[in-house]
Amino acid sequence: MKSKQLLENPEFHDTEPFAQPLLVDQYSRIIRWMLKPGQKIAEHKVPDSPFYVVILKGHGTFAGDDGQEQTYGPGSLLIFNPGERHTVRALDEELIFVSFLQAVDSMRPNRTGGEIGRE
Repeated sequence: MKSKQLLENPEFHDTEPFAQPLLVDQYSRIIRWMLKPGQKIAEHKVPDSPFYVVILKGHGTFAGDDGQEQTYGPGSLLIFNPGERHTVRALDEELIFVSFLQAVDSMRPNRTGGEIGRE
């Protein structure tokens, strides 16, 4: 078994959100996202995989395909359908969340690594 403390040593970048791969293997991708207040992730989508988000710290707005921003905070679980467009914006505090998605051929299945993957 491997483990990672998800709120330990967060890394925030001044100019843009930071995505830290925690686990990258042939089955899945787990990424820890860190946003400073006001930072945002532009609209994008994850093709061919459901996309799950668990918010660990702070509050932010998240919007799915309908474009309606909703505010979520610690303990929230968000579920996006495969290919669903989404955006994220940190409010007036640091935002940390973890995303989970399954590996698919379009995601370079031979690539492995991440913080946990190197242990």
